[in-house]
Amino acid sequence: MLIKLARKSLSERKNSVLLSLIAMTVSIFVLLGVEHIRQQTKASFTHAVSGVDLIVGARTGSLNLLLYSVFRIGAPTNNIRWETYQTIANNPQVKWTIPISLGDSHRGFRVLGTTEDYFEHFSYGQQHHLALAQGTAFKQPFELVLGAEVAEKLDYKLGDKLTLAHGIAATRHSLHTDNPFTVVGILQATGTPIDQTLHVSLQSLEAIHKHWQSGIPLPHQARNKNKPDTTDLTPNNITAFFLGLNSKMTTFQVQNAINNYPQEPLMAILPGVALSELWQMMRILENTLILVSILVYFTACLGMSSMLLSSMRERKKEMQLLRVIGAPTYFLFGLIQVEALLITLLAVLLGISLLATSLFFLQDYLLTTFSVYISMNILTGQTLYAVMAMFGASFFVSLIPSLGHYGESNIKND
Repeated sequence: MLIKLARKSLSERKNSVLLSLIAMTVSIFVLLGVEHIRQQTKASFTHAVSGVDLIVGARTGSLNLLLYSVFRIGAPTNNIRWETYQTIANNPQVKWTIPISLGDSHRGFRVLGTTEDYFEHFSYGQQHHLALAQGTAFKQPFELVLGAEVAEKLDYKLGDKLTLAHGIAATRHSLHTDNPFTVVGILQATGTPIDQTLHVSLQSLEAIHKHWQSGIPLPHQARNKNKPDTTDLTPNNITAFFLGLNSKMTTFQVQNAINNYPQEPLMAILPGVALSELWQMMRILENTLILVSILVYFTACLGMSSMLLSSMRERKKEMQLLRVIGAPTYFLFGLIQVEALLITLLAVLLGISLLATSLFFLQDYLLTTFSVYISMNILTGQTLYAVMAMFGASFFVSLIPSLGHYGESNIKND
């Protein structure tokens, strides 16, 4: 009875109710969107790498090293000599290493040069190892393994041939047209930057850059005249490398030795510590976004309360009629509360639907542009707590018109 009456009452004031509904829907969309993206971004960054004891690169900031080596964001300040990498890899305390080389791309996706150890030792999430959905890992030069997102977005299949570009921006003069690659494997989806990466061997990268100098290809005559020996494809340098240790107890000892390596300025970071630094830097921004979202929602609630309060004058006859037929004061109090909760419920449903639709269309863009996987599953525990808080806020804000009418009714009765 109460819900039916509230629904009819709201339909009689559909114009003002619609404005309040739109304001609340937008505020709920912003609040839930910020919270969901914050949680998903944090999870995406945290799960991007696991099981790696140290990440080693040229001396730079720890966050810069983490971002370009794991998330393919930014660029290194320098490279590491191959001899330096081999010296550290042969350290008795080192169990395994994964060298990586960055710099090339394909249609907006980064290319990662590495070795077969990458597929054996690299893990993500809760120690999940990489697995191939199709094909095999590369074994010969000019063979390539695609990340799941690359294969899906560009519609590549096993056996397809493609050309890499020198650098991030592909131009006619930056393409390695002389050495096309063949797709031999496609990785299973991981929800990490691996999905947006093309994987080739270090020898392949060395081979396609044999006739390049200062980032541009040599003229055809110079290539033929000074054709190098392609049998030696040992890389001269790499971008960074991951390493695992035989004992966790030696982590800080090895890190200190690398940071003080005399032959070359290097930096070794612990991925977990670097991620903690990243979130400490982002905490102020996170809290600011959440605060702004809460204020936006609270403002929308006040707008709804104002709408209900202003409508009380228009509804004097309606309220008097309800009193005449015997409706008690608490019934009228509950009627206003139910109207507010119905508006909130509809706004929550519309806000969640709008957020789900936006993620459906923007998921690929966020994944490709920011290397962040945002799940479509927005019905999480955090969302439930947020929705409960919204209903609580709506209830308390709607007390203003409810108690106002309740007080007027009691005065008239007296």
